Amino acid sequence: MSDIVGQINDVHREVGRREVGGEEARTVLLRRTYPAGAEDVWEACTSPDRLGRWFLPVSGDLREGGHYQTEGNAGGKILRCEPPKLLRVSWVMGQAPGFSEVELRLTPEGTERTVFELEHVAVVQPEFWGQYGPGAVGVGWDLTVLGLGMHLEGDSVHPSQAVAWMASDEARAFMTGSSEAWGRAHTASGESAAAVAAATRATTGFYVPPKPQ
Repeated sequence: MSDIVGQINDVHREVGRREVGGEEARTVLLRRTYPAGAEDVWEACTSPDRLGRWFLPVSGDLREGGHYQTEGNAGGKILRCEPPKLLRVSWVMGQAPGFSEVELRLTPEGTERTVFELEHVAVVQPEFWGQYGPGAVGVGWDLTVLGLGMHLEGDSVHPSQAVAWMASDEARAFMTGSSEAWGRAHTASGESAAAVAAATRATTGFYVPPKPQ
């Protein structure tokens, strides 16, 4: 358990704000360096075959300007695609209205290390943000970044096994630690201690509900 939970500290997290079309959007940023070349990381994040092995099955017209759909999760339009360094997509759950985009940026450090950055920018209802803060999406992206790292090292949890793993003590400890890490990033963005504490409790309770007696 300690190895996976310890990877929480391998990720740098930032929380911010940005104006989008006259509305205030919230941003979450994750940064992690992987011991793999940029081409390998890019293929793991964009190849349907490899995505289906560690993230989710994906279908659609997978090119810039095309549309994609992940199985049981978000879909949208491929807005920019510049292999092997930048991918930007709209990130829409069902028919949910509003602005939501995810951008992936890869920066090589030599031939065998890559700095991975994932930024999610979305216009969020103030009530929802006030209740959960950045951890609402941040914990999910932490799980994604963990899964990518395991895949690149040849030790990934297949999506078909993920539901069982999510109920494990290991996963619960990881999600709790992730929620707390997003709380620290939320504090660093200037949010009050009371608001951060409440949002962190709510996020942890959502991802890690009490075990049935």
